[in-house]
Amino acid sequence: MSSQAQKKKKRYFKLINQIPRQELFSPGHGLCAGCTAGTIVRHLLKAAGPNTIVVNATGCVEVSTTTYPYTSWRVPWLHLAFENAAAAASGVETAIKVLQRKGVIDPNKKINIVVLGGDGGTYDIGFQALSGMLERGHNVMYVLYDNEAYMNTGIQRSGSTPLFAWTTTTPAGKVWRGERRPKKPIAEIVAAHRVPYVATTNPAYPLDMLNKFKRGLIVEGPTFVHVLQPCPTGWRFDPRYGIKIARLATETGMWVNWELDHGEFDVTVPVPRRKHVKHYLRMQGRFKHLTEEEIEEIQKWVDQEVERINKMVGRQVIGPVEE
Repeated sequence: MSSQAQKKKKRYFKLINQIPRQELFSPGHGLCAGCTAGTIVRHLLKAAGPNTIVVNATGCVEVSTTTYPYTSWRVPWLHLAFENAAAAASGVETAIKVLQRKGVIDPNKKINIVVLGGDGGTYDIGFQALSGMLERGHNVMYVLYDNEAYMNTGIQRSGSTPLFAWTTTTPAGKVWRGERRPKKPIAEIVAAHRVPYVATTNPAYPLDMLNKFKRGLIVEGPTFVHVLQPCPTGWRFDPRYGIKIARLATETGMWVNWELDHGEFDVTVPVPRRKHVKHYLRMQGRFKHLTEEEIEEIQKWVDQEVERINKMVGRQVIGPVEE
């Protein structure tokens, strides 16, 4: 096995008690009750540690964690607009390289540069800056927390909004049945840039999520971690069920936890027997208008995606639907 393959197989956290106890994301922020973004960011900073600079695009996390004069961030943090967070991170990374070359900063000191953006600032408005950062090869990890709509500005649809989901701009009625298109495969679009590491994960699997954050920080070059982020406000569910819904997303095949590490593709959370998508959809008010036929249409779409992913892996890692 090559040294690169050996690195791929390594898991940095194997047990929950190995997670660092240091808290770099303060409590008392203004995120909604039950918002899983706080869970994601807290674990992200545990994986990254104190030598980290976070470049945060406008969005739920930004407005809820920096209400003047307070901040929830115990690491250096920059706020950028929707469209230019990746470009700003590129500048930060370049500036650090120059300062290290001049001896102003210890050249042996590892400084993590992390972009944090939502789906609006990644799929849509900020995609041009993200693509440019990937193309130039900056040593930056981009973390997308994906709540599948513009939640911060009123629950409008984004390129991430899934098929048939209700939003304020894709209403559910007799004619218009929610979002008319499946969500854009942003992680695969990023992978098409031939970057060294791309992964998807969700907070229901904390060790999987932490290991992917850590791997993304260790790999040289641009890396991308796409995290599903259930939103109680926009998805319309009881705040206590965020992690349960995140787990159901993977158990039903609506969301697959995978990674592409230097060209090697694998599913990191196998699902031997899938649950029917109805178990995921019926817990969310944004899907309450769906008919049985529409639910089966989503199930058919998921079945096709599962078949495609199993072919990419070269074996069955996501099984058929339970009867």
